[in-house]
Amino acid sequence: MSYRDAGVDIDAGNALVERIKPLVAATTRPEVLTGLGGFGGLFQLGQRYRDPVLVSGTDGVGTKLLLARQSGIHNRIGIDLVGMCVNDILVCGAEPLFFLDYFACGKLDVDTTVAVVDGIAEGCRQAGCALIGGETAEMPGMYGPGEYDLAGFAVGAVEREQLIDGSRIDGDCVLIGLESSGPHSNGYSLIRRVADRSKANLEQSFDGSTLGEALLAPTRIYVERIKRLLGQVELRGMAHITGGGLTENIIRVVPEGFGIEIDTGAWQMPEIFSWLAREGRIQPDEMRRTFNLGIGFGLICPEAEVDRIEELLDEPAPVIGRVRPSNQGSRVKFVP
Repeated sequence: MSYRDAGVDIDAGNALVERIKPLVAATTRPEVLTGLGGFGGLFQLGQRYRDPVLVSGTDGVGTKLLLARQSGIHNRIGIDLVGMCVNDILVCGAEPLFFLDYFACGKLDVDTTVAVVDGIAEGCRQAGCALIGGETAEMPGMYGPGEYDLAGFAVGAVEREQLIDGSRIDGDCVLIGLESSGPHSNGYSLIRRVADRSKANLEQSFDGSTLGEALLAPTRIYVERIKRLLGQVELRGMAHITGGGLTENIIRVVPEGFGIEIDTGAWQMPEIFSWLAREGRIQPDEMRRTFNLGIGFGLICPEAEVDRIEELLDEPAPVIGRVRPSNQGSRVKFVP
């Protein structure tokens, strides 16, 4: 909760706390009972839920951190951190309630740390959850000059009777895809190899902006959009498209005996993925197994719900696949 490890220089730690106080305060919710300075963050669940199930998730942002350091753009990586965690727990139908982060470095740079926490606070605002705690640790010898690492932890809640676990998915269901903002936070070891091999400059012009901007676009947070649907339409399953890409993530929520047939012509793949495939000479199967290819979140529902979902979301929500019986072989098929 303190945002200052005992090993951090006192003056630098005090300066950090003072600068992030307003960032943390901007994310608060009525259920938060503590401010900065304690050993733990307190959150009162209250009477809002009758039979709540708590859902937790933890994640990092992987080697996307290296691109953030290389570009000097640090305030977006915090949005990624929140997005990777809250999108995961959202899959169960859970509302994210609060978030904690862990920031480790060799030597504390207050400006960089504040920029990262600013991004974390922005991610929490987008997700509607409170940033109730964090830890900043200096570990000389573990991290070199300018190096840092991040981890995040999200907790949400859902009524037990409203849990979405995929168990009711059947052959009458279709798969709807929600757009991603880019690679999100996955596949960056491969992305960096492609960038190095192609001798790409992050400042070079790309698709109306720069290549660096395209590669560092923050993970899209889907909480507000999915909250519009919960209780209004019948969602039988959801999937956050992370490591493993389209090939491995959607099928995780589909019961045995069924598979997914995905129509790759049902959406327009963003240019950044075409660039990666071309410059890296990456085959389609590997692209699908590594990246989201423009689909960051999937909804599985009866076909009768499609029009209502698109109306509630007020954004493109194309049907990109269908659930099919599948008793042998691969349970994920891409067409055409």
